[in-house]
Amino acid sequence: MQLLADNRQAPGRRFEIVTNEQSADTAEIFIYEAIVGSDLEAEYWGGVSAQAFVKALKDVKASTIHLRINSPGGDVFAARAIETALREHSARVVVHIDGLAASAATFIAMAGDEIVMAEGAMFMIHKAWTVAWGNADDLNKTADLLDKIDATLVNTYAKRTNQAESKIADWMAAETWFTAEEAVKYGFADGVATAEAEPANQAKWNLNAFLARVARPEQPKHEEPDSGDFATTDHRARQQQRIATLDRTQFV
Repeated sequence: MQLLADNRQAPGRRFEIVTNEQSADTAEIFIYEAIVGSDLEAEYWGGVSAQAFVKALKDVKASTIHLRINSPGGDVFAARAIETALREHSARVVVHIDGLAASAATFIAMAGDEIVMAEGAMFMIHKAWTVAWGNADDLNKTADLLDKIDATLVNTYAKRTNQAESKIADWMAAETWFTAEEAVKYGFADGVATAEAEPANQAKWNLNAFLARVARPEQPKHEEPDSGDFATTDHRARQQQRIATLDRTQFV
């Protein structure tokens, strides 16, 4: 909710499908938007809903789709529906992360047959968040649901990256930000695009909602750390990078 509120007036927000006038075989889809749970939310907060995306995607007959992402994420189930629609489409999907793929936007990116990140782009994964109220039983049920959601996300990332599920889970727990080069190194992307390939009019996102916890991916060590190390001791040491990360992300 903070993310949506902070970015209600963000410049350059855009959800659009652009067909190639010279060739009907290619189309571009721009998700320069937050992902929201319904058309009603999109009307108030801005953003793209699963309903709007899936309806628009059905009209795309191109054999290749270039999906351009610059999104802080949003609703996990709406993003799952968008991801599923892309996987089921007959077109080859090339994902371009033009500025930011954070949170729910990252597993939309996983639907791509190829994933390319722009120089200077960022890729962030974290554990699912929610707001809950009620008695202890209610809150425990909510926590159990979040654990199940996290398990599905770990599975999706692990299938794409071939990284161990335990490492993916640690990265998610630490809310980890990857540069384009790091995303390629760890299997979240296939390549880094040149600066000339980056489109203009990227949305500029206020990411303060994410900056409570920031970590960089763990570098290889001779010995594998205990499962909790990266999300605790190492993570705290990396808090000094918060200001640097903000400087890098406020322009995407």
